[in-house]
Amino acid sequence: MIHGSEELERKLEALEGIADQHMERLVRNQIKRIQAEAKLLCPVEGGELRDSIRTMVERDGDVIVGAAYTNKAYAGYVEMGTGPKGEANHSGISPVVNPSYTQNPWWIHESQIDKGLAERYHWFYIETEDGRFYQCTGQPAQPFMYPALKNNEDRVVTNMENALKRELRKVCR
Repeated sequence: MIHGSEELERKLEALEGIADQHMERLVRNQIKRIQAEAKLLCPVEGGELRDSIRTMVERDGDVIVGAAYTNKAYAGYVEMGTGPKGEANHSGISPVVNPSYTQNPWWIHESQIDKGLAERYHWFYIETEDGRFYQCTGQPAQPFMYPALKNNEDRVVTNMENALKRELRKVCR
């Protein structure tokens, strides 16, 4: 019998409990940090996109996944840009994403866009019997989700390491 083996076993069991007990909270806290920065970086028209940025934490067995996301269908267009303007100016988007940008302008019916917004962009338009149509040639990328993740990557890892070390020290005393 090894002297102190029972105490070692007790501490190892406690370590397992610590990791299980605290990891979900740690992941939740760190994904909230990313959410907060995404909201700060998000371009704001009326605040709808910014207000839609949410978080979730899911556990699947031993795996805990945290995500910051938005359910707005147009969020990707804001993040990556659209058309020739997006292709010409998309710095800051994720390097693992390779968007394909349409090169042809498209038309947006007046019922699908706020008139003030279209006029602020000085879009060309035509009047038809079906109403006004605005010609759009895209928008530059305005990344907010990927930069929020990238800007916090090191801090999140450090914060999680430090929190786990603190908990481990408590058990190993």
